[in-house]
Amino acid sequence: MSETFDVAIVGAGPAGISAACLLAEKGVKTIVFERGEYPGSKNMFGGVLYGHDLAQVLPDYLERKCPVERYILETRLWYLSRDGGYNLSYRDRAFADKLQQNVFTVGRAKFDRWFAEQARSKGALVVCATVVTDLLRDGRGRVTGVRVDRPQGELAAKVVLLADGINSPLARRTGLRPEPKPEHVALAVKELIELPEEVINARFNVESEQGVTTEILGEITRGMNGVAFLYTNRRSISLGIGANLADFAKHKARPYEMLEELKEHPLVAPLIREGKSKEYLAHWLPEGGYDTVPRLCGDGFLLAGDSAMLFNALHREGSNLAMTSGRFAAEAILDALNRGDCSARGLNGYVERLQESYVLQDLKKYRRFPAFMENHPELFSSLPSLAGFAAREMLTVNGVPKKTKQGTIWKAIRSRMPLMQLLRLAWEAWRSVR
Repeated sequence: MSETFDVAIVGAGPAGISAACLLAEKGVKTIVFERGEYPGSKNMFGGVLYGHDLAQVLPDYLERKCPVERYILETRLWYLSRDGGYNLSYRDRAFADKLQQNVFTVGRAKFDRWFAEQARSKGALVVCATVVTDLLRDGRGRVTGVRVDRPQGELAAKVVLLADGINSPLARRTGLRPEPKPEHVALAVKELIELPEEVINARFNVESEQGVTTEILGEITRGMNGVAFLYTNRRSISLGIGANLADFAKHKARPYEMLEELKEHPLVAPLIREGKSKEYLAHWLPEGGYDTVPRLCGDGFLLAGDSAMLFNALHREGSNLAMTSGRFAAEAILDALNRGDCSARGLNGYVERLQESYVLQDLKKYRRFPAFMENHPELFSSLPSLAGFAAREMLTVNGVPKKTKQGTIWKAIRSRMPLMQLLRLAWEAWRSVR
């Protein structure tokens, strides 16, 4: 590995491959290292991609046969107690027509391999089953390449892009990013449940190629700061649940047990009935928000995607932030190479692009949201329980006057959540998203 590259990219996920596609297309000598046996073998997310961000990298991604599972026609939000829950949904004809490519589900194993092949077709070299163990530096501390776990494993590069996820041993070892605190990281597990296509169509009231995403909050996370999700694929359903790492340690909960409980919930069980478990995966998510974003570039290096803690916890957006940050990194690298300045100053166009885009603007807007969720466990315990009790009481027809029922409900609320606590919760919720 005595050869010199213009750019070395660590990680063949959405951020790294987005950068590789754009750099290789411009004739930049680019190599991508992936520690998995193939791109996607070690990657997991809920399964949603965003057409706008992918099109900025590959405008013809449909003609290139991107392995889309289903185009999302309807979005649902569930707030669950242990035995029931509220369902808010939105379906729009536009998402079946002119906005069909807005959001769609994919499988990472298929999509990441396909995406990496697009980078290869443009001239990037993608090397799998290879771990980048360290960064090379010159006497001034400037990053000059990478060291990998292969014989003669030192490779020189003018710029190194770290895009290997939040659980990056390289970022931790090199000190390019502080070790994330447990309260800033979520652990999610996901099961892929196989069902016939026509069964999924009937249960979700959609046609072939149309899909539904469901984001789930409430008691299903056992009082911990977390969420669950249910997404439709062509012949399977992605069902997952996750929570804050600090909460997992505090409650000594097991993620797989939470997933099994979720599968038995009355709103979930009918949708996955008679399904066959196909895959089981786990993943870390960066949920600390704007205030945990590290230094994004330095002399000879940049960070993108989950490595840079770029994740919108409120809207559950990560893959679009990864692809966009990878694109901006490529654009900044091109500028730096053209000027012959790959110092922190020469690469700072990356930070400027992120600051001017929705990526950092959205994270800054919601910078209080992670702390709000962390500081209000009642959102995942007493509040969904009370909401469920109120709905059940009002919907039970038993000869009791509605005014009496309202009094019963209000008494229950006041006994478990005083009025001032409710008002403070509402005020802090508004402040966290305004």
